[in-house]
Amino acid sequence: MGEKITYETIFARSFSRYDQKKLGYGAFLGCLLIALSFCIVFKPYLGPLPVLNMRMSMDVGLNMLRIMDSFSSEKLRGGDISSSMTTIVTETSSSEIEMVEESDTTGTNETISNGTTVIKNKNSSQQKEMKTVCHVEESTEFCEMNGDIRVDGNSSTVFMAVDTMVANSSWVIGPYARRGDEEAFKRITKWSIKSGVDAYEEAPQCDQRHNVPAIIFSTGGYAGNNFHDYTDIVLPLYLTSRQFDGEVKFLITDKNPWWIEKFRNILQKLSRYELVDIDKEVNVHCFTSVIVGLKRYPKELKIDPSKSPYSMKEFRQFLRSAYSLKKENAINMKDNGGKKRPRLLIVSRKSTRAFTNTDAISGMATRLGYEVVVTEVDSHVARVAEMVNSCDVMMGVHGAGLTNMVFLPENAILIQVIPIGGFEWLAKTDFGEPSKDMNLRYIGYKIKTEESSLIQQYPPDHEVLNDPYAVQKRGWYEFKSIYLQKQNVNLDVDRFRATLLRALELLHQ
Repeated sequence: MGEKITYETIFARSFSRYDQKKLGYGAFLGCLLIALSFCIVFKPYLGPLPVLNMRMSMDVGLNMLRIMDSFSSEKLRGGDISSSMTTIVTETSSSEIEMVEESDTTGTNETISNGTTVIKNKNSSQQKEMKTVCHVEESTEFCEMNGDIRVDGNSSTVFMAVDTMVANSSWVIGPYARRGDEEAFKRITKWSIKSGVDAYEEAPQCDQRHNVPAIIFSTGGYAGNNFHDYTDIVLPLYLTSRQFDGEVKFLITDKNPWWIEKFRNILQKLSRYELVDIDKEVNVHCFTSVIVGLKRYPKELKIDPSKSPYSMKEFRQFLRSAYSLKKENAINMKDNGGKKRPRLLIVSRKSTRAFTNTDAISGMATRLGYEVVVTEVDSHVARVAEMVNSCDVMMGVHGAGLTNMVFLPENAILIQVIPIGGFEWLAKTDFGEPSKDMNLRYIGYKIKTEESSLIQQYPPDHEVLNDPYAVQKRGWYEFKSIYLQKQNVNLDVDRFRATLLRALELLHQ
């Protein structure tokens, strides 16, 4: 026999066609039974599929969306992220990182429409939402945490504790609203955010439980400079905490007692609770909601009402309420009939960028019809606020003292005297543009070289007087040491007279 008969052929022929069919059915049922048993035995170990929670604002446009397993930056670093967590970063000036904790509780998870995951505790009928969303924006970064949140001041760490098996992640954040400024962050304590930490073995146990949310922020950085006090801390704190209507606790890191005293009225208006110096706390404080860091609009002293429920108008109303300021609107000379003089506040300075002929300026303004007040603003905010609010026009050389324009009444006028140095852009960014959102009228007065005290320190052909941009190229510190720290102003009162007349015209409108 030339035909080669294999083992399989002999085996098949040993059964009838009917027997072969029965054998096939039996094998199929056996495999099905084995597969079912496998699923039942190993079901508790099968993790859920990834949850992609993509948040894209309307202005993202055609920017590329990156989905990464981890995210790292100088101040926000992601740890290991398993299939139950997804990090999404959009390539825009602001991005948002969202991490949603998801745990397998035998079919009890429910993903709701906004992308959060509701986790039901097996031992309780209550639902517990656990969510950490970290926002990375142009000028700030902050994380919003909901769940079993435990704050340990000793280690500068915020834990989101869980009682189910989930992967954990960690970030590091500086709770100060001037992201990317290395000099400022030298004086900022970095905080670790650890999410998905075992509630019983890894997370510290609670010493004090609170039934209100908490906000962690720093009073380090450039605190003490009046401009940065408002644009980096006060205004961002207002944007972050106003939503709670006083029912929020402030946990302050890098606490400066003098800063707290300076802004006590504002802090007490935003929170009804005693401040906590979290760096010195030995107890672990527990909350159901914590915000680490502060919200902020990228531009200085501004709020974007299209992205916030608040506006600069509301912020100024809040300040008037905090300091019981009486004057809401600047004088209208048309309705006044000349019965009352407009008040002009001249902000004086003792050291740099000071007026060297204040008496001459004051005399000329008085002859034009102003009631003149000359004062140097200090850290006594209540007194300064009352003084500024009583005036219709405020003038001063570019500097942090002009930030007190926030207390001026509606339709008042800000006159910024701009020294030489080629930093008109800085004057516009810090005070010119913000004043418009405050419903103030703005006038910029750029001095001539002859009005600067630098002509007494450098020869006429020196680059300091003729090419300030060359000085700028050598770095901020050299620029600052010359134009901001060595320069005073001797106003040409005849030339400046037109500026004060223009202010009077505006008060007649």
